[in-house]
This record gives sequence, C-alpha cells and structure tokens, in this order.
Amino acid sequence: MNIELVSMDDLQSFKKEILAEISTLLEGKTEPKKWLRSSDVKEMLNISDGTLQTLRVNGTLPYTKMGKTMYYEYSDVTKILTENKKSA
Repeated sequence: MNIELVSMDDLQSFKKEILAEISTLLEGKTEPKKWLRSSDVKEMLNISDGTLQTLRVNGTLPYTKMGKTMYYEYSDVTKILTENKKSA
C-alpha cells in the first residue's frame, strides 16, 4: 500500500484550478459540442422521438448515422431554430 502526502500548497493549487474551471463553465465560454446525439437534439428543441424522425425523413434536419447512433451537427440544429423564428 502506497501512501502519498498532499501538502497545503497542493490543495490550494487544486482549489484554484477547480474554481477557474467552474468560472469558465458558468460564464458560458465553453463551445458547444459540434455533434449532438438524438437525445441532445430532442432536449434542445423540446420535441418527441416522432417529431425528430419527421425532421430527418423530410430532410429538414440532416444527420449522420454511425452504427445505430444518429448524430446531428450543432450548426444545423441552430439553423432550424433561426429559420423558424417568428416575430411577434
């Protein structure tokens, strides 16, 4: 059994790294994923499985299929949102 000792400096350094990462996440500076799974798209658009299938079948939402998993490009999903934007 190996025992490692952690110094207070190590803990302080670790704390700073974690706080910096949390700050970055909260500020929204992280870029969205380029490729989304079906579950991500359904949540993002608040749609059902059937609606997502309709968007694929009628060509509204392009996708890539790898094995049994379908992937959608983030930019295609946001493009659909922008194109269907309604003004009040």
